[in-house]
Order: sequence, then C-alpha cells, then structure tokens
Amino acid sequence: MSIQAYQNAAKKTEGPRQTEYRAFAQATRGLIDAASLPSTEVGRRAEALAANRRLWSLLAADCAAEGNQLSPPLRAQIISLSLFVDRHSSQVMRAGASFDVLIEINRTIMQGLSPTPPLAVAAQS
Repeated sequence: MSIQAYQNAAKKTEGPRQTEYRAFAQATRGLIDAASLPSTEVGRRAEALAANRRLWSLLAADCAAEGNQLSPPLRAQIISLSLFVDRHSSQVMRAGASFDVLIEINRTIMQGLSPTPPLAVAAQS
C-alpha cells in the first residue's frame, strides 16, 4: 500500500479529535522547521506562520459559529488564543520574535487532544 493510500484511509477513519490533532501536528512541525531556518528564509518562515494562522483562524470561526457545542468560556479562550497567535505571528515576521510560544501553544492543545494522556504513556514505559 502506498503512503498516499494509507494517509487517505487514515483520514477516512479518524474522528474529529484525531483530525484536529493531525492538523496541529502538521502546523507545529512546520513551525519547528521554520524556527530552525535563518531569518533570511523569509518565504519559508512566512509559509509556516500562515499555515498556523489558517488553522487558528478556522478554529476561531468554528467557535464563533452558532451551534458550536463547546462551552462559551472555552470558545472565548480559543478565540482569544487565535487573536494572540495572529498578533505574535506578525511579531515573528516583523520584529524577529521567537517561534517558541506558538510551538508551545500548539503542543499544549495537542496534549489535550491526544487519545492517550501523557501520564498513561509514561506508565506504559
């Protein structure tokens, strides 16, 4: 089975949390890669930031949509994080701010979406 076929099959069988986890993993991997690039690699760094912004913008739009079943406080927190991600991404590009806080936010969200809590993973070792 080719990698593409495997990825397509995995996408069809995953639930919403798994899809969100995969999206965050992809965006975070892009941020980590971009952070290791020299500041002269403006295009590649901007692409990673744009992909992360799109993810957060999509989450914010979903949280703002009528019928979203998350609690209003959680929705507000996600929207606030989205606004922060947007502002900080601009600071990364314009003022040379660090990618680290964006990576850490994404990793924290991924931990919450993870099907196996981190403590359970450690206990299995």
